[in-house]
Amino acid sequence: MEPQSNNQNNPRGGSDRRPSGMGNRPPASPGRRPQTGPDRGGRPQPGQGGGRPRRSFGPPRHPRRGKSRVEHQAPTRPRAASSPIPPAAEDTIRIIPLGGVEEIGRNMTAIEFRGDIFILDCGFAFSEDDTPGIDYILPNTGYLEERRHMIRGMLISHGHLDHIGGIPYIIDRIGNPTIYTRKLTGKMIQKRQEEFQQTTPVVIREVEKDEVIKLGQATIRFFGVTHTVPDSMGIIIETPWGDVVFTGDIKLNHVDGEPSDEEKREFGIFQNRKVLALLMDSTNVWQPGWSIPEINVYRTLEKIIKDSQGRLIIAMFASHLERLIRVVRFAEDYGKKVVIDGRSMRTNIEIARELGLIKYKDDTVVAVENMTQYPPERLIILATGAQGDEFASLARIGNKTHKYIRLQPSDTVVLSSSVIPGNERAVQKLKDNLSRQGAHIITYHASDVHASGHGNREEAVWIHKQIRPKFFVPVHGYHYMLRVHADVAVEMGVLKENVCIPDNSSIIEIKGGEKIGKNSMKAPAELRVVEGQTVTELSDVLMRDRKALGEEGFCVVVATVDRRSGKLHKSPDIISRGFVYLRDNKDLMDQTRLIIRKSVETALRNPRTADLDVAREDLAESVSRFLLQRTQKRPIVIPVIVSV
Repeated sequence: MEPQSNNQNNPRGGSDRRPSGMGNRPPASPGRRPQTGPDRGGRPQPGQGGGRPRRSFGPPRHPRRGKSRVEHQAPTRPRAASSPIPPAAEDTIRIIPLGGVEEIGRNMTAIEFRGDIFILDCGFAFSEDDTPGIDYILPNTGYLEERRHMIRGMLISHGHLDHIGGIPYIIDRIGNPTIYTRKLTGKMIQKRQEEFQQTTPVVIREVEKDEVIKLGQATIRFFGVTHTVPDSMGIIIETPWGDVVFTGDIKLNHVDGEPSDEEKREFGIFQNRKVLALLMDSTNVWQPGWSIPEINVYRTLEKIIKDSQGRLIIAMFASHLERLIRVVRFAEDYGKKVVIDGRSMRTNIEIARELGLIKYKDDTVVAVENMTQYPPERLIILATGAQGDEFASLARIGNKTHKYIRLQPSDTVVLSSSVIPGNERAVQKLKDNLSRQGAHIITYHASDVHASGHGNREEAVWIHKQIRPKFFVPVHGYHYMLRVHADVAVEMGVLKENVCIPDNSSIIEIKGGEKIGKNSMKAPAELRVVEGQTVTELSDVLMRDRKALGEEGFCVVVATVDRRSGKLHKSPDIISRGFVYLRDNKDLMDQTRLIIRKSVETALRNPRTADLDVAREDLAESVSRFLLQRTQKRPIVIPVIVSV
């Protein structure tokens, strides 16, 4: 939004007269009453990559420095009274997706039976177009907060932010349950927790993929799955009526549609098991055939690294850890040096090295400020920002604002990720900026430099054949993706009445192991969001105002009134931001001042008995109506009446 004013001499673009009396809280224009709670201008802390909906899980827009203290803000608006949700019956299993359906990201599901609750994943999502100014969107854990005494543990499938990102903001609200996960995921959670000032440290219990543990009355088992980050696992919750199986995000290692021996071994555990219900990732099931195996990507990257004659810049999500590890290995194999440019990427590589997932010589990875000591053909730069993230490394390289890296015509840039829906224009702008500097660009359209971490339709078919569930609940995806996956399940033998497609906060119940359906009541579903360091429930009014500001701007109208006569003391001031350019609309502003004068002096005919609040409301309404008639725009009008 371009600041504008009717004062030509003010270099800051402000009004020639600063409005006094701004401390008086003015009401907004009709239909757009401003939110009375606090607002802010801060933005998120760095993330690791992953993938929610339209927004990338790459670095957020404004990196934060130092540790954050999470503050929980009570809702500013009273909730409508609702009937309490009764406890589940003794023969009932409840499955409650608190996020991750109707969307990609924000994954969190609760499984409840016989007084025990088990939490599957705890992710977040980044802001969307309809949530301007929001850093992260969290699952609503109101249902769990009321039943924290029943929570037996949090089971985390893998280390992507859409599965672990919500933990620092949520865990204390639900009683700080023990987190059960594999070693790498646990280290990633721990590293992320270090960015926050926590009153109670999280408790992480590492498990192995073939381990069996007892939680509450239930036995929990784990099995290994393939994804783009190591140590990904599926979860089996044994119940008296059969297993509830959760795959987490999943694809298959395969060669020409034949799953690997390791996949067959992992899924062989279901051969003699009775699976009551399957909860499975649906993200790419709508795509036909088999996904590109990750091994194809490794081969392609190895060839590019081997054959490159100039400097190589490879951009990908920091969370594609398996791929990062391979690139570092290939670099060492071919005598090249690696520059890791991105804090989250550097952190993940350090964690992998600490755990022994990767081994390399100390001089293989060099600091970005020392890269000029090596010839270009021996350099590989690992960079964040393949989604066009404004503050990421690759964007700064493209904008020529990077402190150390300037592109040369001999450079090759590899974008090792697909374009997440909603990021198309940002990625196109990034590619244009890189191309203008002469660099050669390789994308997944022309080469196998990226493969999704989510399996296609035929992989889902194969997995369904191995698990053979009685009931099916598709998760992780937009409703269309869930619907397609439901159709696949029916084709694989699940009865149509045994498939339940959820919405966020749906309470799905399986009664006596025989019947599945949705409870008529839902868990609390108001959107929980993070703004800066504050967790609060989303205000529709606040979002409406923010979108109005972004689309049509605002006007502050300041009337200075003689308190004795009720007449204007001087010509009204008008300050415009993002509405019209005042210098080019002098006639409009002069007519608006006449409307202001008429409205104020009419409302204050009897200044001693006049109500200033009513006068401000009338002023806002009069100016809004006039501006709509003249411009067909609806800027937010903020009226200020100052008596002297």
